[in-house]
Amino acid sequence: MTLLAGIVLLGSCVQWLTGMGFALVAVPALILLLGPSEGVVLANCAAGAISVVGLAGGWRRVRPASMVPLCAAAVCTVPAGTWVTRRLPEPALLLGMGVLVTAAVLLIMRGARVPALRGTRGALVAGAAGGFMNSAAGVGGPPVSLYAVNAGWTVREFVPNAQFYGVVVNAFSVAANGVPRLAAPQWASVAVAMAVGALIGHALAGRLPEKLARLLVLGLALAGGLTAMGKGFTALV
Repeated sequence: MTLLAGIVLLGSCVQWLTGMGFALVAVPALILLLGPSEGVVLANCAAGAISVVGLAGGWRRVRPASMVPLCAAAVCTVPAGTWVTRRLPEPALLLGMGVLVTAAVLLIMRGARVPALRGTRGALVAGAAGGFMNSAAGVGGPPVSLYAVNAGWTVREFVPNAQFYGVVVNAFSVAANGVPRLAAPQWASVAVAMAVGALIGHALAGRLPEKLARLLVLGLALAGGLTAMGKGFTALV
């Protein structure tokens, strides 16, 4: 239970620092601790709850013209991600999730410029990829991050829109996947860890350089993705 709380606390902290970091940091560790299915749905619940709280202070900066097609496309592909998750054996899920997280982190590190991720078409492509990845692997944020890079958004513009997207896509992912089967003490530790992580992240937000925070999040996510990928590959062979 202490390890679970620590993972959630770290994910919550980086989410408050960067606007979208909970899943990248926490999902690889959660799926190793709880298994792919339970780890993903817990990440969906926690990331959605954090996004709701974060959006309360920034909803006026949400861009409906971009977020409506993004979220609509995501909602359409959430069931496909759930379908895939329920039909693959656990080792294959671990491997697939590890690959998705690792590839997403490497693309974000490169700041990839992709013409297909611009304008309304780009929003639809990113949203569709994000919805599938969120329900299948709990990491729906990277396609939205790449869309924001190609749209030239600043961090101030990205954060509230990422939180709005997080509320919508995680709500539909939880509806499709259900809620994790945790005991009451585990739920209590998760709630406390989320609150403490939010306080720490909020306190560090104005002190930790943005570049350093970004590198920390991506480094942790890459390590977790590679670990999950390795464990899944080892189990398959």
